[in-house]
Amino acid sequence: MLQRLTAQFKTLFNTQPDVSAFAPGRINLIGEHTDYNGGYVFPAAIELGTYGLVSKRDDQHIRMYSNNFEQQGVLEMELDALDYDAQHDWGNYPKGMVYYLKQQFPELDHGFDMLIEGNIPNGASLSSSASIELLTGWLMKSLFELDIDRLSLIKMGQRVENQYIGVNTGIMDQFIIGMGKQDHAILLDTASLNYHYVPTEFGDYVISIMNTNKRRSLTESKYNERRAQCEVALEDLQQQLNIQSLGELSVALFEQNEQLIQSEVNQRRARHAVSENERTKRAYEALKAHDFDTFGELLNASHQSLKEDYEVTGIELDTLAETAQQVPGVLGARMTGAGFAGCAIALVHKDHTAQLEKEVTEAYQNKIGYSPSFYHVTISDGVKSLDIEQ
Repeated sequence: MLQRLTAQFKTLFNTQPDVSAFAPGRINLIGEHTDYNGGYVFPAAIELGTYGLVSKRDDQHIRMYSNNFEQQGVLEMELDALDYDAQHDWGNYPKGMVYYLKQQFPELDHGFDMLIEGNIPNGASLSSSASIELLTGWLMKSLFELDIDRLSLIKMGQRVENQYIGVNTGIMDQFIIGMGKQDHAILLDTASLNYHYVPTEFGDYVISIMNTNKRRSLTESKYNERRAQCEVALEDLQQQLNIQSLGELSVALFEQNEQLIQSEVNQRRARHAVSENERTKRAYEALKAHDFDTFGELLNASHQSLKEDYEVTGIELDTLAETAQQVPGVLGARMTGAGFAGCAIALVHKDHTAQLEKEVTEAYQNKIGYSPSFYHVTISDGVKSLDIEQ
């Protein structure tokens, strides 16, 4: 792919690229909507991701082009005019990174030409936006020799989502894309940012990604609403409990105090955050012990909680996960990502992947009216530089 992109770069911008990089997408094995609640998450970087090439210009002009959004054409702007612009669509993610990097690093004093292409399906909840953010940060670090470490780029990517784009996401997506390790997942405590690598050794089982093929945008979803509901629930609990986040609560302590939460809906939102946090810690121990049956049961319980207490699944994700759960050879299945559409994952015996795809496709077509897609991916490193093929 890089050879093709290099040739396209020369044609598109009439110059050679200076540096190139790759940023992965991610799946979250378990721990959904816990990252902004101070809880644990358990993501892994995947081989699907975003490739980028960039060259420095002599002026202040910026040109960006994405092969995934060809209808947008070449986006053009000036280095001193990087405010959010809805018309720039995908371009706001790289723009946001450059906007904040430029505030911190005067060395970023020239424009640039950038070409990107991702093989993450758009809107699939595999974190294409965070992939673009970390890719851009890494390209700028390399191109302008910026003295910035991975964690700072990760935090800047989250800042782009929260302050520049306006989506109140946690830090999970940027963290795993920045810190991913081949053949390992990360158990991340989002409250402290302490983390542990765990080998993704599933024995005779593999992770199958099932895509609803229904597009969803975080900014158009009820993501911010869910976060606000959790914050109100936390405020209610803080009337009696000395806690800073829902992630500090055990299930037992929550059940003893949930009546403090005035809204029944907010009680259910908080119940998911607390129970999912506990499931995530148990899943970490199960995977370390190669207890795949327990791991699968936790996946199923996670989906049920996301469906009933957090209400972020919907008919498409429910059809994928609940059909997969009944297929022989499947130990567990759940939605992954923010929800409302996107993808689900299943832990399936390697000899039953064809049966999984057949049965899930038939059920999905019958209920939804079109087909899902399936991906079997390896676990990847985090964002990294690539050698340009001339």
